[in-house]
Amino acid sequence: MFVRVRLFAILRERAGADSVELELADGATVSDALAALSRLPAFEGLIGRLPMRLAVNRDYADADSPLDEGDELALIPPVSGGDGDAVHAAVREEPLDPAAIAARVIRPGAGALVSFQGMTRQVERLDYEAYAEMARERIETILVEVLAAHQLEAVAAEHRIGPVALSEPSVVVAASSAHREAAFAGARQAIDRIKAEAPIWKREIDGGKARWVEGTTPA
Repeated sequence: MFVRVRLFAILRERAGADSVELELADGATVSDALAALSRLPAFEGLIGRLPMRLAVNRDYADADSPLDEGDELALIPPVSGGDGDAVHAAVREEPLDPAAIAARVIRPGAGALVSFQGMTRQVERLDYEAYAEMARERIETILVEVLAAHQLEAVAAEHRIGPVALSEPSVVVAASSAHREAAFAGARQAIDRIKAEAPIWKREIDGGKARWVEGTTPA
């Protein structure tokens, strides 16, 4: 059977292409595909040494996951961060600039850009507290996984901490892709995972009263 392997960053540079096709035995697993890749000259000494996440048909997978004819296996290396890369994450006290965040994901290959803003509503303000360093790293990890899962051109997210007044944004996500379906799906998955997984808490302040908003234990 034949399986397509999607490549990113250093893996793409090594291969000189954004994907390779592997011929594998029926019943092969992701581990078998990785072993086949490691035998290719372009990946010699790299597979097994470079930490990476795996996805099969845009769902996260592990080495034991089975493969079928025509499957797409994505190898997701660590994100390097920085303004020039396809992923941007930040946790900051300053007011967020949605237009500037959206501008970070503009790319020549992008035919669609989706931007989401989560804003304070109904109360005079929200006070956000975070384990900031861990929150930024977790958001960055989420974004690089979303980037690969939806084949985005770029994705960015910033979360504010401290007081955020009524109608001001506390979190902004922007995603770009060749087509709108992927941009919508990527932005939705990014914000849903940030809310569920990043160590960020909020307290409602209204009329002199304060209340911590219940949430879930970060994954």
